[in-house]
Amino acid sequence: MSTNTGNGRVAIVTGGSRGIGRRTAERLASEGIAVVVNYAASDKEADAVVAEITSHGGEAVAVRGDVADEQAMAAVFDLAERTFGGVDILVNAAGRLALAPLADLDLQVLDSLHRTNVRGTFVVNQQAARRLRPGGSIVNFSTSVLGTAAPAYSAYVTSKGAVEGLTLILARELRGRDVTVNAVAPGPTATDLFLNGKEQQEIDRLAHAVPLERLGTPGDIAELVAFLTSPAGHWVNGQNIRVNGGLV
Repeated sequence: MSTNTGNGRVAIVTGGSRGIGRRTAERLASEGIAVVVNYAASDKEADAVVAEITSHGGEAVAVRGDVADEQAMAAVFDLAERTFGGVDILVNAAGRLALAPLADLDLQVLDSLHRTNVRGTFVVNQQAARRLRPGGSIVNFSTSVLGTAAPAYSAYVTSKGAVEGLTLILARELRGRDVTVNAVAPGPTATDLFLNGKEQQEIDRLAHAVPLERLGTPGDIAELVAFLTSPAGHWVNGQNIRVNGGLV
């Protein structure tokens, strides 16, 4: 077991090698939280996150695994328990996005997206529900598009609607465990997932639609996650929180 010199808390961050997941892993580590960085594909990017955290005196390990694979995710939690002694925080930032009008969407794309976004969320939440220590927190990821109802997002929004429903139910199922469960719903945020395939004109239009007239950053979202998983945020439970600069 590691001799954690921080505050003794341990977090698993899925999708932790890029974008919001990466920034969240780094932000939690800055609070002295030991971090298990789970990722799907890029060893190089995951190793870079671990190197960044450890270079600042934090503790982190990276482990590859598909969030929709229950055996792989059980192994991630096993690793966290062996290495750091337990798990207190789950941040499920892993996700996929596919844009197309509903009439044109390839159903194989739909199935693949829902496997990650719906089944993946269910699988990692199931592990967290079984294993998180008292005082712990689960943060899932939804989307503000559930409110804006933008065309071409039907596959993504249906998956995130499932995430929001699951989040509210799990918060109530964990009554008496002293574990909070919330969902964060970013608006347009400057990540590879969001920017990929968009023309600059579309990006500018989306930025201007926000009253603060800019895109969000991964750091903006990570700050909310850090609050929700901190003792200061522990009274917030069973909520879906839109973090989007005021986008309606």
